[in-house]
Amino acid sequence: MNDPQRHGGRSARGRSFQRLRAMSIKELAQISRDPSTYLITLVMPLLLLFLFGFGISLDASGTKVALVQQDDSAAAQQLVQSYRNSRYFAITTVHDRRPAREMMVRSEVRGFIVIPADFGRVVAQGKAPQIQIVTDGSEPNTAQFVAAHASGVFNTWLANEGPASKRSPPPGIETSARFWYNPGLQSRNFLVPASIAVVMTIIGTLLTALVVAREWERGTMEALLATPLRMPEFIASKILPYYFLAMASMTVCTLIAVFFFGVPFRGSILALFLLASAFMFPALGLGLFISAVTKNQFVSSQIALFAGFLPTFLLSGFMYEISSMPVPLQAITYIVPARYLIPSLQTIFLTGDVWPLFLPNMAALLVFGAVFFFLAFRVTRRSLD
Repeated sequence: MNDPQRHGGRSARGRSFQRLRAMSIKELAQISRDPSTYLITLVMPLLLLFLFGFGISLDASGTKVALVQQDDSAAAQQLVQSYRNSRYFAITTVHDRRPAREMMVRSEVRGFIVIPADFGRVVAQGKAPQIQIVTDGSEPNTAQFVAAHASGVFNTWLANEGPASKRSPPPGIETSARFWYNPGLQSRNFLVPASIAVVMTIIGTLLTALVVAREWERGTMEALLATPLRMPEFIASKILPYYFLAMASMTVCTLIAVFFFGVPFRGSILALFLLASAFMFPALGLGLFISAVTKNQFVSSQIALFAGFLPTFLLSGFMYEISSMPVPLQAITYIVPARYLIPSLQTIFLTGDVWPLFLPNMAALLVFGAVFFFLAFRVTRRSLD
């Protein structure tokens, strides 16, 4: 005998699936007719990726420095050549402090190194010579870099060619430096994977922030109220198309990062998609919550930029180390979802699958997503009542 309740349950589930499919198709049609969607999902991610891949570089190489050579002795010439051979500096040689100082004032160089006139005579006497290093303190990080590497080149020359090298050195410990995961110290290898989080934030939060507000502005929300569409179906139909858009954009960005920029990919595709899906949960929830609260596309887009894009860019560890931020800002970073995605993305690309790192980050992202979707559901339900 047939069970009416069982058939009724199947029929209800079938009708629910049909409504969800119809609304999702309607949302996809709306997306395809909106030119701004193509701009945000295709053009903007590629621009960001190429900007961070080519336009922005944190590599410590080629810093412009003036070298004031006041001595023409053989020892001074050897030291000058050591600085020229360093990949960290682009050297401009002058013979007086004044032009070097003027170049630094005009920001043509970031500092200058002075080899004094008695440099060769001091070396010939078997004494340790001295040099002067002057840096532009208006950019503290660059100033510290110039001072540290200029001192390092000088100390290396002193150990190999200076008077100290002519004496028998005391027995000591030999150190060998090795950089793991990113041997070339290329900033592109961690900037490009991190930029994928920015792309997913734009698609997940910014585009989703417009969906409910668009229905109110265009007057189509009343038509939706007249349908048997339930709230979970309404929310799912709004976010599923943007989830797949974000996954497609992430896939394209990953392929470009690996095959065009040459960023190594040492993890698994499964881990990448699981982390991306976990991140899209709070990104979509935040966008939907903003859209339901404001009911205005312009206001929603501005709030989405402020609440989604800027924290991802500034407070997630993408451009600035979290440990170097003031303590109050470090505390705020814990409520930025991208803080948990960016280290995981960089680990997948440069290191591999490190699940003890991934699992806590995914759990935090799922908690954020549950909170945002709960708020979006409550606000949207009150709006529809």
